[in-house]
Amino acid sequence: MANFYGSLIGFGAGGEAASPFMVATGGTITTDGNYKVHSFNSSATFEVTTVGDVGTVDYVVVAGGGGGGGAAGAGAGGAGAGGMLTATGLSVSETTYSITIGGGGAGDTSGDYGNGADGENSVFPSLTAIGGGYGAGGYTASYVDGGDGGSGGGCGHAAGTPGSGTAGQGNDGGDDTGYTSPYGGAGGGGKGGAGEGGTSGQPGDGGAGLNSSITGSAVGYAGGGGGGAGGAGGTAGTASHGGGAGGDAGSSGSNGTANRGGGGGGSGSNPSNGGNGGSGVVIIRYQFQN
Repeated sequence: MANFYGSLIGFGAGGEAASPFMVATGGTITTDGNYKVHSFNSSATFEVTTVGDVGTVDYVVVAGGGGGGGAAGAGAGGAGAGGMLTATGLSVSETTYSITIGGGGAGDTSGDYGNGADGENSVFPSLTAIGGGYGAGGYTASYVDGGDGGSGGGCGHAAGTPGSGTAGQGNDGGDDTGYTSPYGGAGGGGKGGAGEGGTSGQPGDGGAGLNSSITGSAVGYAGGGGGGAGGAGGTAGTASHGGGAGGDAGSSGSNGTANRGGGGGGSGSNPSNGGNGGSGVVIIRYQFQN
């Protein structure tokens, strides 16, 4: 009977006051004013033990970025960023949620015009961010199309087709208009914009990502990888928001930043490697006090 009356006036079964705020465990927990932030850099669980009066969370879910293309005689395409989902007011229940963090795709290491690998998906149940599309290898007919994904990978040659992004998660990779040497690779797409196309003399920059302040500080996520430079011409494509820059002639592409979902940079001409994509992340935020 005491437990019954206690619950009516806002007390728990043990006589303690019931919390009007959410209580949860999992990931790395930090605070930002009256909010708790759970950051997941690897797969784990998020357990809500008390849903509270509001019962909603804000979130950022970012998939792994794709791997950049490799090249032996022309600049390769930068990879697409991992898909990014972000919103406020998601209703949750008192249960345990499995969190999956997508790994970044490997950049090509064949030294012979190979494509990179797609990034892996990140999952917060009911929400799936799609891994970034691979960057295309430079120049040959078999390896010129960018991969589809959360954001699409860039072309490796004007004969190719840029990878397509996923609506609401990212953008397309860059096209390539460079029919003559030194064949600059195109940039991969990002959450905030499409990859820039490459030209005969200049690789394309990676598409912009998106800044989020869910942790309390602005951090950039899901930027596309830059295209690699071909021959002795052009400056490697740049990248932002966790994406990897393309390689100069004879240099490998840079890796995307871990847990920011950026695409790997395309390699420069002469045998060199594509950059690896950055792994994804899931971040959850909710009020825990007044």
